[in-house]
Amino acid sequence: MAESAASASSPSPIDPMALPDRLKFLIFGIMAFGQFMALIDIQIVAASLNEVQAGLSTGPDEISWVQTAYLMAELVMIPFSAFLAQALSTRWLFALSAGLFTVSSALCGLAWNIESMILFRAIQGFVGGAMVPTVFATGFAMFSGKQRAMIPAILGMVSVLAPTLGPTVGGWITDAWNWRWVFYINVAPGAAVTLLAIFVIRVDRPNLGMLKRIDWVHLGAMAVFLGGLEYVLEEGPKNDWFSDSGIAIGAWVSLVAFVLFLERSFRSSSPIVRLSPFAKPTFAFACIFNLVIGFGLYAGTYLVPLFLGRVRGYNASEIGTTVFIAGIAQLMGVPIAAALSQRVDQRIVITVGLALFAFGLWLFSAMTPEWGFQALLWPQLVRSFAIMLCIVPSVGLALNGFAGAELRYASGLFNLMRNLGGAIGIAVTTTWLQDMSRLHTLRLAEALGNAPRAATDTVASLAQQIGAVTPDPARALLTAQALMGRIVGREALTLAFDDVFRLMAWLFVGALVLVPLCRPPRQAASGPIEAH
Repeated sequence: MAESAASASSPSPIDPMALPDRLKFLIFGIMAFGQFMALIDIQIVAASLNEVQAGLSTGPDEISWVQTAYLMAELVMIPFSAFLAQALSTRWLFALSAGLFTVSSALCGLAWNIESMILFRAIQGFVGGAMVPTVFATGFAMFSGKQRAMIPAILGMVSVLAPTLGPTVGGWITDAWNWRWVFYINVAPGAAVTLLAIFVIRVDRPNLGMLKRIDWVHLGAMAVFLGGLEYVLEEGPKNDWFSDSGIAIGAWVSLVAFVLFLERSFRSSSPIVRLSPFAKPTFAFACIFNLVIGFGLYAGTYLVPLFLGRVRGYNASEIGTTVFIAGIAQLMGVPIAAALSQRVDQRIVITVGLALFAFGLWLFSAMTPEWGFQALLWPQLVRSFAIMLCIVPSVGLALNGFAGAELRYASGLFNLMRNLGGAIGIAVTTTWLQDMSRLHTLRLAEALGNAPRAATDTVASLAQQIGAVTPDPARALLTAQALMGRIVGREALTLAFDDVFRLMAWLFVGALVLVPLCRPPRQAASGPIEAH
């Protein structure tokens, strides 16, 4: 009797699919905008790092931690958010995430030295990371049928558009005002999202009792594992990987933490992250696809501006104008990818997407030092359009087979794979670029050594041209030799970029082998997303 009375007095669970359509679209819009804020802040500071470095009077080695701290903290929160969403409810987790993200953004703008900036960026990444997987899980819980098919298209667009536009928007803001406004710009929209989340989002109820059962060892192991992995990936290319003692120690600590994380995942009575979604082979394959997609997305977004800056000598505004076309192509791909995913087998769509993405990367592998907006137009259009054909079906393959609390955990793990792929992609391509640039420099030097007369004649011709404006012949010769060295270095770097894009293309071709192994999951039954 007492048990029946308690059950009767407890509030009934909320069925998010039973909400009015207008309310569901409003909730989804609020959460998608919050996700956009969190994702664009990964890269928005990228174009302003030199100004931040000057403003905080710090060195180039320390300034990189402005990015690293954010990424390390965000990686930890993304899988942890599934647990917190059940404990606090989607409403309060999202409101707290958006509110603290807003406060930490303002603190980043107020930072007085590099230490304070790194601390505030870590807080910003940690609290903002909860918004990313939460919106995926909530969107799939609220919608079904054709409406659900649009969720991965819209959120996929946000996922790729935000990091693509980040450097462009950051460069424009810094040029128009100063670097502190890169962070202050978040305050007004962040406050609006926070208030709207509190008053509008009602899709589940909290289970505060879960907070008393947190497995702190599991949480700590996950934080050390993911944070250590991100540290190794970020700092490895700069410090010759494991030849640096700090990198080697970080890798070992991360490995030990990973083993402990797995042990607690299977043995804990209240694990922070449940790995049960990996029991479904299709979800595991979708995560591999997302890892590869993250590799290509973030590495491509990183390499093209790097080429324009280092080879072409473009400033932040010129780079932004050149890569802006990628965002337009992504927008064009959204309705097409959504329509195809509803009418065609998702495996066929992702096959076309991966193949087209590989072709787009292959087009980049023919770059010369003269490539600018016109030459980069078609490679960017093909690659950016193809990414939507990769993301939309991969999200469907990953999440359609889950409901309830399992949907939350699946969303967190799936989104973690994309971020890990991005971190791995940037680290690996940076290393490839360094190694291949040295290799091509040696080959070009060897070629010049085999044709000394041609090299000598070229330097003499350059010296003669410089001598027309410089009366000192010795100075003209030195300048000509230095110019020749820069030309060789530029050519070697361009060839290295070509090799890196070619290797990335083969990576996407290799991912095609896994597509036939996938089976499209059945859409899970609707119902409340309460914790049990």
